[in-house]
Amino acid sequence: MVHQIRYLVLGLLLCTVGYFSYRTYLYYFNTVAPDVTVVGVQDNAYYAGQIKGVVKGSSPYKVANLSILLDDKVVQENIPIHKKKFEYPISLDTQDIIDGKHSITFAVTDSSKNQNKTCLQKSLGIDNQSLQATIVSHDQDHKVLQGRCLRVQFQTNKPTASATVQTLHSKYNCFPKSPNSLVYEAIVPLDCEQAAQEYPFSIDIKDYVGNSVLLEDKFQVVGVPFKKKILHVQNNKLKSELEFTSLQERDLEQALEKISQNSVKQKLWTGAFDVPLLMTGTSTEFGVIRTSQERGRTVHRAVDLVAEPRAVVWAAQNGIVVLKDRYTHSGNTVVLDHGHGVVSMYFHLHDFADIEVGQKVKKGNPLGRMGMTGFANGHHLHWEIRVNNLAVDPMQWTQLS
Repeated sequence: MVHQIRYLVLGLLLCTVGYFSYRTYLYYFNTVAPDVTVVGVQDNAYYAGQIKGVVKGSSPYKVANLSILLDDKVVQENIPIHKKKFEYPISLDTQDIIDGKHSITFAVTDSSKNQNKTCLQKSLGIDNQSLQATIVSHDQDHKVLQGRCLRVQFQTNKPTASATVQTLHSKYNCFPKSPNSLVYEAIVPLDCEQAAQEYPFSIDIKDYVGNSVLLEDKFQVVGVPFKKKILHVQNNKLKSELEFTSLQERDLEQALEKISQNSVKQKLWTGAFDVPLLMTGTSTEFGVIRTSQERGRTVHRAVDLVAEPRAVVWAAQNGIVVLKDRYTHSGNTVVLDHGHGVVSMYFHLHDFADIEVGQKVKKGNPLGRMGMTGFANGHHLHWEIRVNNLAVDPMQWTQLS
């Protein structure tokens, strides 16, 4: 029994000496900075009212203190901790902070001789303003021709987190009219066969702290007496195209669906679109109802522009080349993505310019030369614009500034 007590005392003594030796070693030689996390404060998030969270940390030796800085100015300094692990609740009143972007830093220092320090910085936005918005565009009291686009514009008193226009059983995302602008817009494409009548629309706007505003209005679709035309194309023209490509019209439509879904979330165009060649006339207008021996009755959802044979075709606006290929019906084809679901298409090219898919082009950059490849009965450029994969009148876009 006596021997057992001696061994127990000796063991306790060795453990005590070992513990204090290890702690002494950590005090003098520890170089590991404290581990720090913050719960309740997210990086790049916006806040209003009270910000509440918890700073959690630990150190191999012991945490000495915590300091909190806002934009490098001390909010709380050297809060005593004196623990290996800690959780410290924080509360900031954003009413005392100017609205806008700020940075908050949590500085944790340990108690070792080296005073190892960790600074965890997070960016945040303060927004205590109420959200206000008003419709500023009217497009002649929101009257729009069949086959054209309704452009809805509204202005807010601060940047928005999201805004959508809802109409015709669909939703359309809104985006700034120009970089850093507080005027936002949405483009609603109207099919050329959309019934001519009045329709309601609403704009659901949300800011970064959860406030929302709902605006409501109406627009009028005005009917257009589209022309009719019989199209004469060389017999077996589509079959002859199979010598050059196996890609069919359905292949192009599948590609365009993906292009629309993957359109960049950035407005790449500025101002009006250019007519994409030095045209001498128009052979077929937008919306013309055509009948041909091989394709039957179709609605021409583009404009056919004529010029000198093999005239240079250029980009109507800034964009990204997202398709360059040959199809049986459209021939040599180029498609540009202008952002937010707006794409322009160039059919029947004689050949291509020195461009590649993925390349950024500017308004006026060459895309190819006008030709008659594909289902064409003469030299011309089929120029088409789609918004969310719905074809609209391209000539309207030459007037939109």
